[in-house]
Amino acid sequence: MILFFIFAAAFVKGRKLKTEDEMRKMKAYTIPFVGLKLGKHQFEYEIDNEFFEHFEYDEFNSADVKIELLFDKKTTMMELTFKASGTVNVNCDITNEPYDQPIESSLFLVIKFGEEFNDDNEDLLIIPHGEFEINVQQYIYELIVLAVPAKKIHPGVEDGTLKSDVLDKLEELSLGNKEKKDGDDIDPRWDKLKNLLND
Repeated sequence: MILFFIFAAAFVKGRKLKTEDEMRKMKAYTIPFVGLKLGKHQFEYEIDNEFFEHFEYDEFNSADVKIELLFDKKTTMMELTFKASGTVNVNCDITNEPYDQPIESSLFLVIKFGEEFNDDNEDLLIIPHGEFEINVQQYIYELIVLAVPAKKIHPGVEDGTLKSDVLDKLEELSLGNKEKKDGDDIDPRWDKLKNLLND
């Protein structure tokens, strides 16, 4: 029984350290704008897979993306311009072969002050009066994830240079279906309908 409590205490202590470590890493994406002078400020972030662990996102085999953030502080609002460039390594949806998907994306965000927090508009963030910092981690995450195409296709599939067992099998099956379709007898009624379309 005592051994159980020792393991439980070690687990809780380890989890707390991990949480403190996560908080320290998250703090790097928090900009205390109250201490910034009016004008433009430049921030840069190097994003790798460790960044996505916070969001429990594991679609990338690896990531190497640079984020440039131009933070323009004005008297009544702030304008943030995010630019992402780099690559994420993902698996092809057709062959499951890994490849580097280029990432080039940008996001413009206006931050204004209001009575209560409101992020209903994707280009406008309203934060309560009295706020003194903003965390940009979620915006960086969305910028990168949404820059990846919905259908991920290896460049070798598109230009025909990728040699893969999966591609060979797909080609074999599609040729087999084509030959089968060519040999099928076509109902003569369909031919008459096709003639109507051609007239």
